[in-house]
Amino acid sequence: MSATIASSLPASEPHKLEKKPIKFSNLLLGAGLNLFEVTSLGQPLEVIKTTMAANRGDGFGAALGRIWNRGGVFGFYQGLIPWAWIEASTKGAVLLFVASEAEYYARAAGAGEFGGGIFGGVTGGVAQAYATMGFCTCMKTVEITKHKLASSGQKAPGTWATFMDIYRREGIKGINKGVNAVAIRQMTNWGSRFGLSRLAEQGIRDMTGKKEGEKLSAVEKITASALGGGLSAWNQPIEVIRVEMQSKKEDPNRPKKMTVGNTFKYIYETNGLKGLYRGVTPRIGLGIWQTVCMVAMGDMAKTYVEKLTGEAVTAKH
Repeated sequence: MSATIASSLPASEPHKLEKKPIKFSNLLLGAGLNLFEVTSLGQPLEVIKTTMAANRGDGFGAALGRIWNRGGVFGFYQGLIPWAWIEASTKGAVLLFVASEAEYYARAAGAGEFGGGIFGGVTGGVAQAYATMGFCTCMKTVEITKHKLASSGQKAPGTWATFMDIYRREGIKGINKGVNAVAIRQMTNWGSRFGLSRLAEQGIRDMTGKKEGEKLSAVEKITASALGGGLSAWNQPIEVIRVEMQSKKEDPNRPKKMTVGNTFKYIYETNGLKGLYRGVTPRIGLGIWQTVCMVAMGDMAKTYVEKLTGEAVTAKH
């Protein structure tokens, strides 16, 4: 009898791997959350981090004073409009498109969910750097240069005039200076952030007795992602190298043609190991703030976007 029942049941089909669709609602949600994050505390923390990395002799207090002297409260939002907004509204779309494709092909080639996710994150991070971040970090540097000229009493050229001057003199390479360091940072950042967040989630599940797949609370999700974001700042030396490569400061000891390798050597010889981690504190704060925005604000933003577009948001935030 049991054999007859078993033979009458349909054979279980192997799980078919499907490519995740890219929805407009997902892109809108990501852009909206990124814009809120950078316009609130994100840009001030970014400015502090960059200032400390560029002026490695400054402590946290000295960096705050330097920024305040440059423009008061507005000094902390330097480069926000339009460059940080351009970056915030486009980098999510680039990451989502590329990471989705890379993860699909990695899974199709035999990678597991965890390995495929890391590969997607790493590939998406590299694409972010070369598609949007080289241009945006260049324009932020242009803003800093303009403020320095103004403070010295010279008439500062407009942002686009300075940008076009760099493009005429140095071409595409000039406006993407330091982009290789940005690519390394994004690649290691997304890869380690994904892995460390998953490890933290597993630790929380073990402590609370929650099973795999059981939903974590908002506080638990924020804790796991904040740990992942904060601990992924181990690659801060790459960020300091990026800032130094794009810096306009004059130093006869600096290499004439700067690469990731010789910039690392220059910073280490000038400021030691401590110099390579200058600005790591605001960067950890930035990682935690990004997480709080994505998780705490995510559910509210998700509901609003679904009403606006009529599409169900499937992106994880």
